[in-house]
Amino acid sequence: MKKKKLLSITLVMCLMITLFAGCGSTKTEPSSSAGGQSTETASAAGSGTAEAGTEPESSLLDSLPEAVGAGVEIAASPELYAATDLSKEYTVNMYLIGDTPNDWDKVLALVNEYLEPYNTKLAVTVMSWSDYQTMYSLVLAGGEQVDLIFTAPWCYMYNEAAKGSFYELTGDFISTYMPLTNKYQAAESWDETTISGKTIAVPSNVAAPMGKIVAVRQDLMEKYGMSELKNWDDYMQFALTIAEKETPESGIYALAASGDNNELWDVYRQQTDTFLALDSSWLDMMYEYKGNIPAKEDIKLAYEYDSFRQYAKDMKTLADAGCWSRSALTNTVTDDDSFGNLQGASIAWNASVFTYMEQAEKTEGVSCMAYDLTKDHLVGAEAYSNNDMAIAAGSKNPERAGMVLDLIKYDTYLNKLLLLGIEGEHYSIDDKGQYTELDKATEYPAMNISASWAIKNGDLEEAGTPERETLITDSWKERVVMNPTITFVFDDTNVKSYVSAVTAVLTDYVPMLELGLVDDSDATLDEMIQKCYDAGLQNIYDEFYTQYDAWLATR
Repeated sequence: MKKKKLLSITLVMCLMITLFAGCGSTKTEPSSSAGGQSTETASAAGSGTAEAGTEPESSLLDSLPEAVGAGVEIAASPELYAATDLSKEYTVNMYLIGDTPNDWDKVLALVNEYLEPYNTKLAVTVMSWSDYQTMYSLVLAGGEQVDLIFTAPWCYMYNEAAKGSFYELTGDFISTYMPLTNKYQAAESWDETTISGKTIAVPSNVAAPMGKIVAVRQDLMEKYGMSELKNWDDYMQFALTIAEKETPESGIYALAASGDNNELWDVYRQQTDTFLALDSSWLDMMYEYKGNIPAKEDIKLAYEYDSFRQYAKDMKTLADAGCWSRSALTNTVTDDDSFGNLQGASIAWNASVFTYMEQAEKTEGVSCMAYDLTKDHLVGAEAYSNNDMAIAAGSKNPERAGMVLDLIKYDTYLNKLLLLGIEGEHYSIDDKGQYTELDKATEYPAMNISASWAIKNGDLEEAGTPERETLITDSWKERVVMNPTITFVFDDTNVKSYVSAVTAVLTDYVPMLELGLVDDSDATLDEMIQKCYDAGLQNIYDEFYTQYDAWLATR
């Protein structure tokens, strides 16, 4: 199952899509949230190795800016980590997913140079997009030494939390070993990584709009007499036109689909004003938003809604017309990369599509445009927890791992290094604190590694954002609605076997339905739903509704 990385703009709203019960936390909440306008630069005084067993002096934290925000520079020092034993060198092993930038080794070398006063080194293993689905659980369960690992609701966070794969972050642990996180992490964000009363990861420190859009090859639009896309029907016509006239000529697919069409489904369902009350490995519980908290009977499996049935029919229409390869189910090249490499005429997702539009436009004669097909409908918001960093339960030194996470998330130099690369080489910063990617940014694109999504703070803005992007993203602000089920978390402990069985059915059926690679979409969908009930879907509903009632009583 492919869930996209999110390279989004900042807007403080959040959407919680979760799986286990317990929305409270047993720890003390951090004392402040992201924001602020300070332009001062502050550093905890001194250097060297701190004495273990003592907490950081309050004066050291007090000397730092009150909040993270535009223009703030935060510089840490070993004295902040007085409770962490730094007497022996330790290498923190961090596991990420995604692509490895060409200049990664150069950036990591600078990270380790900066960590020398902490007697600490950082080693990083990147699991590729094609490998992480099989490697992720094996890494946590196997003999590999893992200290830090990227996780998310779409990246096995709930499954691994249920196995006890993550170290519990208590209030005492955070305040003692992660003082910057304790000071700066948005207080409201912690509930989103608190499962059954245990906080198992540090979420990103920024929530962003989740508007879904499509990007297309505008030069191909104009080639075939089309000027703009206003709605879903326009997109369907564009795709069918490309399949009929362009694909036979150039081999360019309307959409070079890969694995599924989950991103296009999100575009489609945005026009139905729906939210997810549960999202995990295809087990999506959805409801239509009507301005308030939904009743339990209004929440059901997404694929039981008429909207998905119609979507599946549209996908079959497109598939039969040749809008994507018949081998799309097993295609390992992402639709994003195919679009950027001129092998696809469209992609769907959030504001990250602009990155691939720019990549495609490096070829002379190619022009791209993004379109919002659902302008009259709500826009959800990304959860803080959509990208997280966790300490592995098997870490040999969780205190040192916590320190490194604390530093890369809030020490300005390290944070910018991982998010943007090397200043003066990959990017520059103007007097407004906004960054501009330089020519060598192709070797280390901004916000490209998964760690950057988890440690972002919302205080970095790109200079000169193209008007075509701001026109869309600015329009989202007036339509953003927070998911009212944001703090409901489903605990599947009592129905775990049923969840596994139903998820197995969905994993077999949903991708091919989303790609239209079936003989009869109605019959296939009916067959899938019946198999879900045979596998225990009603048992899941019963447990889900019981827990939802208990949660609803607290609202």
